[in-house]
Amino acid sequence: MDTPFGKIVNNVIEGKSVDFWTLSRFIWEHPELALKEETAHLRLSEFLEQREFKVQRNYLLNTAFRAEFDAPGGTDGPTIAFLCEYDALPEIGHACGHNLIAELTVAAAIAVRDAMKFSHALRGKVVVLGTPGEENCGGKQMLIDKGAFEDIDIALMSHPFPYEALRTGFTARQQVTVRFRGRSAHAAESAYKGLNALDAAVASYMNVSLLRQQIKSTSRVHGVILRAGTYPNLIPESSELSYHIRAVSLAELEELVSRVEGCFRAAALATGCVLNLEWGIRYKNLVHNIALTEVYRKHGLALGVEYLDADMKEVVPTGAATDAGNVSHCIPTLHTVYAVGNGVRNHTRGFAEMAGTIDAQAPTRRTAKVLAHTAIELFCDPDLVQKIKNEFTEWRSRAGASPPAAQAKK
Repeated sequence: MDTPFGKIVNNVIEGKSVDFWTLSRFIWEHPELALKEETAHLRLSEFLEQREFKVQRNYLLNTAFRAEFDAPGGTDGPTIAFLCEYDALPEIGHACGHNLIAELTVAAAIAVRDAMKFSHALRGKVVVLGTPGEENCGGKQMLIDKGAFEDIDIALMSHPFPYEALRTGFTARQQVTVRFRGRSAHAAESAYKGLNALDAAVASYMNVSLLRQQIKSTSRVHGVILRAGTYPNLIPESSELSYHIRAVSLAELEELVSRVEGCFRAAALATGCVLNLEWGIRYKNLVHNIALTEVYRKHGLALGVEYLDADMKEVVPTGAATDAGNVSHCIPTLHTVYAVGNGVRNHTRGFAEMAGTIDAQAPTRRTAKVLAHTAIELFCDPDLVQKIKNEFTEWRSRAGASPPAAQAKK
């Protein structure tokens, strides 16, 4: 973009590309699980502190942070947050590319900082909100519950994916840990005296497998047996499973959760074992704000991005979920996806490898530019910000949405 802001954004993101790549690579080389991202938290906090951002470390959660820069022209404008993720997956590291999310959000925020210093027409605050625990823990909902989004007007982020899309249909998701307590006995001499918790786990798995034929093609139920005995000559007295239940909306998810719960209760009844269910934080489906997405679309097309849904007629389907969906029920939120690799899928070793390569850098820098230009336009146009807020308010009214609250099933 051959404009003053375009030159600023390009100078920052291209001119400091080695710094951003080094940051991303460091996080990639030091993968940390959800809510345990101490090294990434420290490195990101230091990086932003060294670049004029005021950083609150351990912000409401141990590995969360809030970094903000006040516009020199005044703070009587919107507060816009870039949502930064940096947790990894067990065994396969950054197979969801959160190191790249950390990189592009930081790069975009620093570009906006320089634009604010250049023009006092940009008024407000730019925030980088470090949101730990996206993988399975619902860190963003934890932050919502603690009030982290109360003073934020709009949230922006983008996620590395196999393709470029403006609106992807991230689903609602419920995690549940299933535990059975039985009674041990000698498996050969007195098995009839035992209550087999392994049988309860297997029955649960089979019940859910049978249920799948009767659920919608857009829904998913998948799980693993975490433990179910250690010695074949001993009736297992305890077992544990973990399941994810997904649907396109909260209403459909609630219905499916009830049916899956019935599978577990039937297994307990059949085996005589005691059932305990521990429900995790519920991930909400992602709500797309059309007015906000159109701003991002305009700047992406100007930079040559080819989106699958450039006409914005249909949401691109996916079975994935994100706790950014919870934020989108709270404030207007942008969550696009951008292509890295040659169609390699998230949560695979191939994607983890790609996330740490130089090949992922060009699309990540381009996406950072699109995010930066989107934020700059929002800071320049109060009427546009109000239009985005009005759309969100109208959606909430239609959806009957309640104020943000913990979504853990009781």
